[in-house]
Amino acid sequence: MNTKIINFIQDIYQTKDFIPLHEPRFRGNEKKYLNECIDSTFVSSVGAFVDKFERDFASYVGAKYAVATVNGTSALHAALMVADVKEGDEVLTQALTFIATANAISYCGAKPVFIDVDIKTLGMSVTSLETFLETNCTLQDNTCINTTTNRIIKACVPMHTFGHPCEIDAIAKICNKWHITLIEDAAESLGSFYKQKHTGTFGKMGCFSFNGNKIITSGGGGVVVTDDETLAKRLKHLTTTAKVPHKWEYAHDMIGYNYRLPNLNAALLVAQLEELEDFLASKRVLAQKYAHFFESFTDIEFIKEPDSAESNYWLNAIICKDKKVRDELLEFTNANGVMTRPIWKLMSELEMFQNCQHDGLENSKYLSDRVINIPSSVV
Repeated sequence: MNTKIINFIQDIYQTKDFIPLHEPRFRGNEKKYLNECIDSTFVSSVGAFVDKFERDFASYVGAKYAVATVNGTSALHAALMVADVKEGDEVLTQALTFIATANAISYCGAKPVFIDVDIKTLGMSVTSLETFLETNCTLQDNTCINTTTNRIIKACVPMHTFGHPCEIDAIAKICNKWHITLIEDAAESLGSFYKQKHTGTFGKMGCFSFNGNKIITSGGGGVVVTDDETLAKRLKHLTTTAKVPHKWEYAHDMIGYNYRLPNLNAALLVAQLEELEDFLASKRVLAQKYAHFFESFTDIEFIKEPDSAESNYWLNAIICKDKKVRDELLEFTNANGVMTRPIWKLMSELEMFQNCQHDGLENSKYLSDRVINIPSSVV
């Protein structure tokens, strides 16, 4: 079985050399725009490409405003701060996520509370979220109070895992009912839609990442999108060291962060965004090939886009029958030049988050033992 998988992936990528999990493709205007940026001498956080990228990105996802940042983690941190998440507050999120989600919450001095995920979407479970709130929380003066910890639950950060949208419309309704600010961790889901609406636009804010392994990249980079003009202005101010605008004077009216995206990186992103539709089309063809290939396997299931969703298939993934099958496949593929990886270790099992409240995480534990990512670079 494992040899068959290796051979299939080598055939797809037409090589017997090392096959990475996900490598970037620079085949458009990247070098041209980089040279234009260098020639302009505006290579830092001010420049025409930053402005253009923010406009183009907001237009693509269907948001009114976009604020570019140095990476996806800083985007999440800034979004949580402008959502007024403070020390001692709690933020609902999922344990099955990349550590940036939990770290950003911690930067605010808040504590994550881990909600189980849905087996089909890999994202936050609507049923688990609703059950947790009904069982553990109460509303007092339009504020959600966790009666177990007596802390305020200020925000909710679901994640669209591997680009597969969670049932974000239902999550938004629950958050609205409980007066909880919804911030989407859409780091992996550029080009993904749920009920024909782009991920990251269902909540108060949505955060994206452009790390080197993302569907489009500038080596790093992130962005926060919102329809709220006041929040957008606060985000821009906070991420630009809270500098009061002036032609020459340096005055700052609060503790701010040097989180603005450099113009050099933005030049890359403008070019990458021009290639996005081709990337998405290629990834959909690749996913279809994988789906057909794995149909004959009894010990492995290929993860397909959920109902009512159009996934970007950023990282293709399979669910193995059990941990033994998973571990054997990981060992064999990586030993034979095909990079695969397990899904993340649950946040609740990491030392710094072991004492955080959770709801049992039955599905999260099941998936953590069985999911493998397989090569997903654009062909």
